[in-house]
Amino acid sequence: MVRRRGSWRRRLASWRRPGAAAGPRPRPTASSASRWAPSRAFASRRGPGASSWSWRGSWAGGRPEVARTSTVAIRSERGLREAARRARARAVELLLSLQDDGGWWKGELETNVTIEAEDLLLREFLGIRREEETRLTANWIRRRQRADGTWATFEGGPGDLSTTVEAYVALRLAGDPPEAEHMRRAAAFVRAQGGLERARVFTHLWLALFGLWPWEDVPALPPELVLLPPRVPLNVYDFACWARQTIVALSVVWAHRPVHPLPFDVDELHAGRRADPPPRSIPARAFRRLDRLLHRYERRPVGPLRRVALARALEWIVRRQEADGSWGGIQPPWVYSLIALRASGYPLDHPVLRRGLEGLDRFTIVEGELRRIEACQSPVWDTALAVQALADAGLPADHPALVRAADWLLDQQVKVPGDWAVRRPGLEPGGWAFEFENDTYPDIDDTAEVVLALRRVRHPDPARVDEAVRRAVGWVLGMQSSDGGWGAFDADNTRALCREIPFCDFGEVIDPPSADVTAHVVEMLAGEGRASDPAVRRALGWLAHHQEPDGSWFGRWGANHVYGTGAVVPAAIAAGIPPPDPRIRAAVRWLERHQGADGGWGEDLRSYRDPSWIGRGRPTPSQTAWALLALLAAGEGSEAVERGVAWLVETQGPDGGWDEPLYTGTGFPGDFYINYHLYRLVFPAMALGRYLGRER
Repeated sequence: MVRRRGSWRRRLASWRRPGAAAGPRPRPTASSASRWAPSRAFASRRGPGASSWSWRGSWAGGRPEVARTSTVAIRSERGLREAARRARARAVELLLSLQDDGGWWKGELETNVTIEAEDLLLREFLGIRREEETRLTANWIRRRQRADGTWATFEGGPGDLSTTVEAYVALRLAGDPPEAEHMRRAAAFVRAQGGLERARVFTHLWLALFGLWPWEDVPALPPELVLLPPRVPLNVYDFACWARQTIVALSVVWAHRPVHPLPFDVDELHAGRRADPPPRSIPARAFRRLDRLLHRYERRPVGPLRRVALARALEWIVRRQEADGSWGGIQPPWVYSLIALRASGYPLDHPVLRRGLEGLDRFTIVEGELRRIEACQSPVWDTALAVQALADAGLPADHPALVRAADWLLDQQVKVPGDWAVRRPGLEPGGWAFEFENDTYPDIDDTAEVVLALRRVRHPDPARVDEAVRRAVGWVLGMQSSDGGWGAFDADNTRALCREIPFCDFGEVIDPPSADVTAHVVEMLAGEGRASDPAVRRALGWLAHHQEPDGSWFGRWGANHVYGTGAVVPAAIAAGIPPPDPRIRAAVRWLERHQGADGGWGEDLRSYRDPSWIGRGRPTPSQTAWALLALLAAGEGSEAVERGVAWLVETQGPDGGWDEPLYTGTGFPGDFYINYHLYRLVFPAMALGRYLGRER
């Protein structure tokens, strides 16, 4: 025991070392977690503290209608553990029933109505919009409108200006008159928020495609950008992969500035006020001046240079189309690439356009009179999590379902270089992507989770698994950023100057290291016996440096501090950090303080913009499970754990699943959110399994 503590103290030196690329920051000290430097400009605020509630007492605040097991039943049926065993068994049965014959799992990936609105606008621009798909899509958009006339970016969130504008224009396209009550309410909200003038750049661009907004008022994005070599600042590889693909496609669109007139206008959405406040930072002011110069250049671009740039951009786009017709497996670059190619003269029957449109159909869900579209699909991610959940729940390691899943995952490993190789030339490929088809952009988070999943399966060909893991570990180690953390898709994708470009007013446009991805990698490497590797020690230092003063961690890809903290604590414990460590205790205290009076955990997505929401919100199954995973990893046998498990047991539905209308996934903090429909099942099953696994 003494030796273990000594080993930990040696590791602690790396925890205390700040990241090299993080900018000026006070050095953390060894005295306590509360003295660590904050990683954001604001200090996290404490939410409502946990009450002195005992799980034997009455539930506070009522429970959702899906509840099927009361606290009385938990007491009378041999206590919480017996109830948890039954809940685990039901969850396992449901999860097994959802596996595809091919071995994979995929839950629906739900976002917001801009995806459906932009699909109608895309089809109108291409001249392929059909009446039936328009009617069904409009039904979905109307169904998602709230009583105040607005549309939001997530369930229960505030009305969003740009989302409401795009939904409104799509409904006008579908034939809804502006005099209709639901349209008048939407238009009134838009005007009250500043009108079209205050909408995001992407919304202005969609409007410009139809003559509803002047191209002169869209920030410049010249295609000559693709000619900048990777060593020059603001080259396309300085942008995150999702932004990179979008920027290249839209630079082609901006060069052509096509207009497809509509038989109506949207004057009722104008407020008549100047949109843009003066830029506050020096770089932003400089880019504003540069934007004006680029607009002047656009009146008479250098002909030969423009032709070379357009040819290079089109080649770049075509080469990155995936086998399923997508670009990166995500909606934004996909639809913009189709528009760019069509504006450049590609016919609709060209193989690239045909594959792209056919691929979109596979992302479309039609249920009765409703048509909606997934912005992305997550089979690799969902399958890796499902395997771990079933293994945690006690399924034998050689169970046929797990072996089938492992076989499918092994077949999905990406063994060809992608854009990531620009920053890491010579690195052997070996990652996994999020989607069915995305060889260009495998990601580090999926790769870590897949390795963790594969190691839970007793595969009949262990040498095949070992070779896949070897490639994956080597690739992940090579993708570590210079500051010790890991981003999602690229190494050292941290040029903050990209955020200052006028065009980039929506979503994150770079891919710096994050606590959740870094934690998942640490957990994976620790599982491979590499906890003492220098890469892991540097990563632990990065995580320690980015712990919030309140003890939590920010969540980049999930909501929010509950997700970040739920990822870091199990990873740190797996890497050999003892539960009594002050940093772990600070995280545990933060989770216990933010447990709801009913035993669950929830954090509203508004926490990304408003720190008063950090750790606060309606409880959800996935967030409750994340908190439990952290507490269980820290060795907590506390009342907080029992209350959380009891909440999961009580809120489980009769089919073995949980209801989770609230979004807990994050695309772009503050701008774009995701409801992963499988999260509500895999994470509670995982938490119940680990809770009951403590008996073994």
